[in-house]
Amino acid sequence: MGGTLDKVSIIVSKGSLEGIYPPLILAGGARAEGIEADLFFTFFGLDAVTRRRIGRIRPATVGNPGLHLPTLVGALPGMPRLLARSLARRMERLDIPPIPEFVEMTADAGAGLYGCQASCDLFGLTMADLVPQVKGIITVGDFYGLAAGGQIIYT
Repeated sequence: MGGTLDKVSIIVSKGSLEGIYPPLILAGGARAEGIEADLFFTFFGLDAVTRRRIGRIRPATVGNPGLHLPTLVGALPGMPRLLARSLARRMERLDIPPIPEFVEMTADAGAGLYGCQASCDLFGLTMADLVPQVKGIITVGDFYGLAAGGQIIYT
């Protein structure tokens, strides 16, 4: 196919189940291929690495065309929790780890996890609020420095 990729930097901006799993899969896959990988968690993507939110990530049920559900059904009380349980059972059968475990595995594989300084300031988050796998809270300029010479993926 194409040339070789040595480094990838992935921006994680969504805090829903379907917004967090793809970047973790991409980063884990990159590390498995020997590719350097960094994840930059910004805005609601910070939920994936925030201690009080990481275990409560739900799919977006309203306005999500991938669910093939009418908006009204997605807005029913309990629907996000019900769908999350259903997906969790399916993923468990496929040996896909829950988000907290996946974040730990991704960091253990050597991927760098970083929080966005501006988003952390916006939401009043500090390093103490983030899971221990996060290496630091960095500025956008710092992120571009990490990403230099590699591919940037926005999710």
